[in-house]
Formats: sequence, C-alpha cells, structure tokens
Amino acid sequence: MSNTLIDRRRFVQFLVASPLLGALGSLASPGQLRAAEGLRGQSIESPDSAINVFDLEAVAAESLPPAHFGYIQTGVDGDLTLRANEEAFGHYYLRPRRLVDVSRIDTSVSLFGRTWHSPIALCPCGSQGAFDEDGEIASARAARSKDHLQILSTLSSKPIEDVIEARGEPIWFQLYPTGRWDITKRMLRRAEAAGCPVVVLTVDLPSGVNNRDSLKRAILRDARECSQCHTPGKRAPMFEGTDFEYTSFSQATLTWDFVKRLRDETSMKVLIKGIVTAEDAERCIEYGANGIVVSNHGGRADETGRAAIDSLAEVAPVVNRRVPVLMDSGIRRGNDIIKALALGADAVCIGRPYLWGLSAFGQAGVERALQILTDELKVGMEFAGTPSIKDINRSMVGTA
Repeated sequence: MSNTLIDRRRFVQFLVASPLLGALGSLASPGQLRAAEGLRGQSIESPDSAINVFDLEAVAAESLPPAHFGYIQTGVDGDLTLRANEEAFGHYYLRPRRLVDVSRIDTSVSLFGRTWHSPIALCPCGSQGAFDEDGEIASARAARSKDHLQILSTLSSKPIEDVIEARGEPIWFQLYPTGRWDITKRMLRRAEAAGCPVVVLTVDLPSGVNNRDSLKRAILRDARECSQCHTPGKRAPMFEGTDFEYTSFSQATLTWDFVKRLRDETSMKVLIKGIVTAEDAERCIEYGANGIVVSNHGGRADETGRAAIDSLAEVAPVVNRRVPVLMDSGIRRGNDIIKALALGADAVCIGRPYLWGLSAFGQAGVERALQILTDELKVGMEFAGTPSIKDINRSMVGTA
C-alpha cells in the first residue's frame, strides 16, 4: 500500500473522530462533504439506490444551492447540540430478547383515535418550496403513499388546504403564535376549518433570533441574489390577508397562561413542542395539554449541548403515559427509533432525513426516506425480539 493511500486513510480516521466534521458539514462544498469516501453517504442517481438516509443527504448537498442546503444543515453557535442529538443515541444500547416469534412485525401506533402504519411522523419544517418545487405538497403525497402522520409548519410554502388535499386527510398544524393574538385566532380558525384535529404549539423560539453561524457562512458562499427565491413583502400562506411581517416575530411574552388560553380557544387537541425538562412536562399536563413533543428543534434553537434523547429519558417517566409523548431531533436510523420508543416515546418525528429526500428526488425521495427508516425499524424489532411497538419498553435499553 502506498504512503499516499496510508496517509489518506489516516486523515479519514482523524476526520471521523473529530468534532470538526459536524461543524463543517454545512460549510463544505458537495465534494468535500464526501471527501472521506462513504463516511456518511454516496452519490446516487435514483431514490431506489439509497442504502440509508445519508445517501439522500449526499444528493441534497449536490442538488441545492449552498444557502438552501445550509438552512437544512445548520445548528446554532458551534453546532454542539446539533451533533449531540445524533451522537447521544450511541450512549444507549439495546438489550435484545431471544427466542421470540418475530415472523410478523407490527409497526403500527395509535394517536388520538387514529392508527398509523408507522410511529414515524414528518416534523413541521417550513419553507419546503426552497427544496423542491412542490414543497409540502410532495411531502404530503409521500406521507399519503406510506401512511405517515404529517405535521405542517406555520411557515409552510403551500396553503394548508392544498396540503390536506394532497395528503387525503387532515394533517396536524404546528403553531408559531407570533406574539399577536388576533393572528393566532385567525390561524386557529383556518386550521379548524380545514379539519385539523391537532395543533402543535412550538415554544422553544422566544424571539425567533438565534446564532445560526453555519447558515450565515453558507449564505456567504452562495453567489445568487436572495431575491431569486425570496420575494420582498411576500407572506407565507398562513399569513395571507394579514399585515404580519415575519421580521416582527416574537414569542418573548409567551407564558403558561397562553397554553390555557389556547386550550379554551380551540376545539383541536393541543400538543406542546420544545419540552426538554421534567418540570415543564409536568406543567404541560397541569395546564391541560393533550400531549408533549420532546424536542430541541433539531439543534436549531438554543445551544444547550444536551441531546433530545437524553431529555426524553428525563421527561417520559414523569409523564408516565398520562398523555402521548412524541420526540424529535437526531433520528437517523431504525434503531434510534427503537431506543426512543423504549425510553417512553409514543411516536417519533423526523426532519432532516425527509428534507434530504425531498431535495434530492422530490416526493419519491421523501418516500424513500420513510421506507428506509421503516425497513430499518422492522429489522431492529426482529433482532430486539419485539414483534409489535407495544412490546418495546424501558427494559430494552441500557446506558453505555
């Protein structure tokens, strides 16, 4: 073996172990993203060729303008929480049970009277029109094809009514209350009229301002004019007909009293998203929330350095199945899903994996991301000795 090849492999090994890899991911060029030959994903030409969700990430890196890919990949500050979300799953190990009949695997779950084919839901991710022309419509069609729950962002590129039509049934609506009650009421009425059964209140962005350094650097590398994608004065569909400007977004005055006010105002079930501590989980129940989403916004909100899976391990025992608990942030593999369910989640939500698929291949890419994770989940359940989701419990995991 040549010295050059030996040196190259040593560099790859160093890169794998280095925290710089996570920090540089959204800053590197598409070629640099895969410089370490198969480190995360390979370039593919069709969604069916994707072996794992990282193959979709590799294509997204090549397909998207730097700023748009940077928007997907960014964390905040030094991306510490972003990296922790993925890495912390490695701190939990599975405790498989043997000699169990796993010839039939049932991945279905029930939430608020609706049974879903899979515990995997699509996170509310805004501005999907930046990643594919059909945006949330393509995601909705994929969710319909594979029978997955979809949660629609307040900042959706497409009208909620069109997304529901594409999905074939009402989706859940995620709410940024913006600091203005009149606009909040208007959005609630619109979601109710569209048939949404659940509103997911996101509470982890007090002012809408944070330090997404990786995104800022990605924008600097993008030679295009922002006006090519962002039309001045144009509002997200949920804000059409209002005078709201997103630059004035603020949730700085949001308190627990808002949760009660929201419960009294709407007929929809109310979930609170962005909960990371046992104390706040208890208050969610005290104030009448119908469910909780354990989430640190994919490492895109505050830089706590704590992984969402660790927050789930704290929150779920306190909730003790009194209301459904969902979890997002960092799920990349089927075994990640098993670990989250074992630690007390009733379902999980994915964000980046399906956005990679959407960016790479549109609807077909989202479908492939969902299929990969579902297939990995099934294999993991076979090895764990858990033929159904209800068989997954706290005894299935230990801590490394």
